[in-house]
Amino acid sequence: MSLVQKYNVPGPRYTSYPTVPYWEENLFSIDQWKNAVIQSFIATNKSEGISLYIHLPFCESLCTFCGCNKRITKRHDVEKPYITALLKEWDLYCELLPQRPNIKEIHLGGGTPTFFSSDNLTSLINGLFKNANKAKDYEFSFEGHPNNTTYEQLQTLYNLGFRRVSFGVQDYAEKVQKAIHRNQPFHNVAKVTFWAREIGYTSIGHDLIFGLPFQTLEDVLDTIAKTNSLQPNRIAFYSYAHVPWIKGNGQRGFKDEDLPKDDVKRKLYEIGKKELLKHNYTEIGMDHFALKSDSMTKSFETGKLHRNFMGYTSSKTEVMIGLGVSSISDSWDAFAQNEKTLEDYYAKLDEDKLPIFRGHILNSEDLIIRKHILNLMCQFKTSWNDANTYFSEIETVLSNLTEMEKDGLLKFKNQSIIVTEKGKPFVRNICMAFDLRLKRKAPQTQLFSMTI
Repeated sequence: MSLVQKYNVPGPRYTSYPTVPYWEENLFSIDQWKNAVIQSFIATNKSEGISLYIHLPFCESLCTFCGCNKRITKRHDVEKPYITALLKEWDLYCELLPQRPNIKEIHLGGGTPTFFSSDNLTSLINGLFKNANKAKDYEFSFEGHPNNTTYEQLQTLYNLGFRRVSFGVQDYAEKVQKAIHRNQPFHNVAKVTFWAREIGYTSIGHDLIFGLPFQTLEDVLDTIAKTNSLQPNRIAFYSYAHVPWIKGNGQRGFKDEDLPKDDVKRKLYEIGKKELLKHNYTEIGMDHFALKSDSMTKSFETGKLHRNFMGYTSSKTEVMIGLGVSSISDSWDAFAQNEKTLEDYYAKLDEDKLPIFRGHILNSEDLIIRKHILNLMCQFKTSWNDANTYFSEIETVLSNLTEMEKDGLLKFKNQSIIVTEKGKPFVRNICMAFDLRLKRKAPQTQLFSMTI
């Protein structure tokens, strides 16, 4: 049996710990959440500021590889009411906070942020700063769809302080694009990449996916070659998460047998990674690569790389407020998720309530485990040599890792673990050994995508 076959099991991507299915919602209250936000804000606003993730859910067409929360519509009259709702939600948070927040990061995600007009994007960002300041060394970023991102949108967001943009590419093969309902010619991606560079964006990212239906080694090589010709600063090379059981995710446009499996899928990644490393990209974290000059690489090299619900980021803030339908917020000691339908989201705001429907208060064990998983995800190593990193079940965790040590995926050294080069593709599996909540209560049905 190959290592891929051995370790290819359902597992979390660990944008949080505990993962959402293991939140103790019955022990959570809105008042606890508000207090957790206030306490973390007081402790960190002046030193590090806060982050905002803003979910913009609208898309004009459905991409069948996507598991994100979205609303498909061609009606652009939905934009202004949604911007109004976002700013009302932000006002409710600002009323809660004891002083003006210093915003360190803003990330516009989706959905399709470039569904929104330049005027409405301007109204959103300017509205946020009526009650807030820009923190020192702030970093604003957004996701752009190459088919509908305009020069005007790029220029507008640049003028508003955005310097980082990522474009969803996925794969350039026509048969793959047809299967995932994402007809996107290379010249569209090249055009927006050149525009962003011309305007002055300092970090341009491309998101690629391996393991898509009908995808072959030749397709991956062609996609990587085209990507290398544009030299984006950052590349996310994700494993396709096949989660057809999630309601409304649209993953019904192809059959399971159309997907590359196990060792074949892993080969797609290995050959893509080899090509990226050959073209001066550095592997940073899980499925992410960046040029040596990019701030993400520098954060990885200095041990400052961080991971949260927005993915990898080059700086950390303890307070991350998620605005918009389905967004998740993090106060470090607590998580909270917004209502998942537009109707419920609007209804809560109409009652002048934060639009939260569930959350989790982290206990002391959660906080330590979270630290270890972040270390593994961001630095490929962790240690338990002091009171802040030691926990009572560490010996149980280590015994769960002995098989991985035998397989050459990690090394034990002086109360620490170092993930080997061979083990990097299996970092999700290594993190799962630390996931005590998962170990104590294994799911009865499949909750997560496959790890490989």
